[in-house]
Parts: sequence; C-alpha cells; structure tokens
Amino acid sequence: MTKQVIVIDDSETVRRQVSAALTPSGYEVIHASDGVEGHEQVQAHQTAALAICDINMPRLGGLDLLERLRTSLPAHMPFVMLTTEGAPELIERAVQLGAKGWIVKPFKPDLLLAVVKKLAGGAA
Repeated sequence: MTKQVIVIDDSETVRRQVSAALTPSGYEVIHASDGVEGHEQVQAHQTAALAICDINMPRLGGLDLLERLRTSLPAHMPFVMLTTEGAPELIERAVQLGAKGWIVKPFKPDLLLAVVKKLAGGAA
C-alpha cells in the first residue's frame, strides 16, 4: 500500500515542490491549502503516514492547527513543520504541540525526502 503524506501549505508552488520531491519515491501526496483544509484532510485520511505543515497560512495557521489536532491527531501521524520561520520560540511551541520536525524554506528536496523516510518509513 502506498504511503500517504498530507501537505498543508497556502503556497501552491510549495505543495507542488513537495509532491515533486516525494512522488518519485512512491509517496501519495494529499494537498490542503490552509489549516482548515488540513484539518479536514487529517480527519479524512487517518491512515496517512505523515503531515507536512506551514506555520503562516490564512484561516488557520500551522500552530493553531496542531493545537486543534492535539487530542484527535492519530498517534502514528507525525507532523513536520515546513516554514520560512526559524524563531526558537516557534520551534519550541510546535514541539510542545507535538511536531516531530522542523524544516526551513526553501527546502532541499533530498533533505525533505530523508526526513519523510525517517518519520513515515520508506514508501511502499
């Protein structure tokens, strides 16, 4: 079975870049354009192997999304923050809310793939 990765980012370009980095390794990428859609996708795809999420988005940002999902996030689904932000207090807050990784944009595709493989396991 192909492993699913949910990408939650308001930038269509970033979502496409993540897809381009992960799809050749066999991952199925599910897109969400903000935290509201991301919440819906996490609920709809409870078996997804990983979620990758931006911090700054309209309607619902990444940290607020983590806060909302804190009690309902499937235990096996790690969250990785993919953002232009690098402030230590934001990273600390994300970790407190359950984030398992932090990648700063612009990202290197091989680094992203390595993080996904480590946290989600290799693709099917």
